[in-house]
Amino acid sequence: MSGHSKWATIKHKKGALDAKRGKLFSKLARLIITAARKSGGDPDSNLHLRYAIDKAKAANMTKDTIERAVKKGTGELGTANYDTVVYEGYAPGGVALMIEILTDNRNRTASEIRSVIENRGGSLGAANCVAWMFRTKGVFMVDSSKIAEDKLMELVLDAGAEDLTADMGAFHVTCEVAKFESVRKALEHAGITPDLAEIQHVPSQTVKLE
Repeated sequence: MSGHSKWATIKHKKGALDAKRGKLFSKLARLIITAARKSGGDPDSNLHLRYAIDKAKAANMTKDTIERAVKKGTGELGTANYDTVVYEGYAPGGVALMIEILTDNRNRTASEIRSVIENRGGSLGAANCVAWMFRTKGVFMVDSSKIAEDKLMELVLDAGAEDLTADMGAFHVTCEVAKFESVRKALEHAGITPDLAEIQHVPSQTVKLE
């Protein structure tokens, strides 16, 4: 009886893990499709595609799955229509929100986002109501146990990064979008795999919570 119970528990956990992984893979595939559709299927000349493929590889997505997503984006395997939409608004307390969504149905998504925000005391705003508070930057996060701060600073600044800060056991590196690939390659050549490597909307000002 206990053996059956143990098997059922393992099966349940595996099912939950597979579902979570499948959801992540679907999201990553949509990112790849959208990037390839907008700027072509060559990751060497398409930064957003390179970034999407890197994220997919980090999640252990297979090469065949990645290649199929690229071909869907370029139209070689049919068309897949996903749009990137940015919503702006305010959370409770006046905290500015920039929410970037990948969707195949703008109307449905707009309704769902509005409901989520307003049901929690926030409000959805008009375009550009908070965008002026953010800058689009390349962002990397490196575990502080992987490299000394002064060595990392020299490495990333030489590659074109503009800032490095330390917080909660990690180094945070920011750069202009045009320098994202050169910083990524500098870290790769140094044998450092960042815990995070993304293009983000970075707030111009932050407030430290007590």
